[in-house]
Amino acid sequence: MLTAEQEVTIVCFHDAHHDTPRLHPLAQGTASVFSRRSPLKESCNEDAAALVHVDSRTGLILVADGCGGMANGEVASRLAVDAITKTTEAFTSSELDGGYHANPSLRVAILDGIEGANREIRQLGTGAATTLAVVEIIGDQIRTVHVGDSQILQVSNRGTVKFQTKAHSPVGYAVEAGVMTEEDAIHHEDRHLVSNVLGGVDMHIDIGSMRPFSARDTLLVATDGLFDNLHVDEIVEIIRKGPLDAAAQQLADLAMRRMVEADATSPSKPDDLTFVLYRKQK
Repeated sequence: MLTAEQEVTIVCFHDAHHDTPRLHPLAQGTASVFSRRSPLKESCNEDAAALVHVDSRTGLILVADGCGGMANGEVASRLAVDAITKTTEAFTSSELDGGYHANPSLRVAILDGIEGANREIRQLGTGAATTLAVVEIIGDQIRTVHVGDSQILQVSNRGTVKFQTKAHSPVGYAVEAGVMTEEDAIHHEDRHLVSNVLGGVDMHIDIGSMRPFSARDTLLVATDGLFDNLHVDEIVEIIRKGPLDAAAQQLADLAMRRMVEADATSPSKPDDLTFVLYRKQK
């Protein structure tokens, strides 16, 4: 049986409509979660998120964005998050009894969850789809897994972008290839197109290598509702230092304001917005 210290804790966010970010303990740090539907719609929030606290060293962050304009986007994002939390919980429950830290990778459970969710979404037969971004936290390291254009950003307290995932989209690939600037990309008319999703016939999983994560770093996992409304350098300046809850609130406030106050100098795209900020305890 698991001891109290080994019990896996899962917090899920489905169709959330937060006014302020929510703080939760995670691994050896704290996560701040914000999720809210687009300010220009009354229908449900098609984003979903979850935190999986395995123990004092280990946890997962999950963010999914149900594709708008397709049927059952909120169902697809929920299926993605729920599938991974279930496979992770089953994996950790069995591994902890046998000495979990001797083999600290949750990669198998994450990949099994993604493959299972992809099958379930396709079996809906409605054309539903979702993006997904996952971060595995193990001690002083992280590993990223993603499908689509929900992105992951690792930033130092000095404002250095240590790592950023690449969006699986025509515009994202153009930026990666150097044929389009970030400035042009955020205003491009085809920015909304995504070329890799759960629920797609040719879904593929982008798996990162283990990366060091220091006590002075900030981790961001977010849907495109954030990256379509704020430039990366704006995001970095907000999240790199200061109290985590204050940074999350400032990020949410600016993104939501951009969505409803369009002007010629700043990006503006109303959308559901979900993000998680994470820092280790110093």
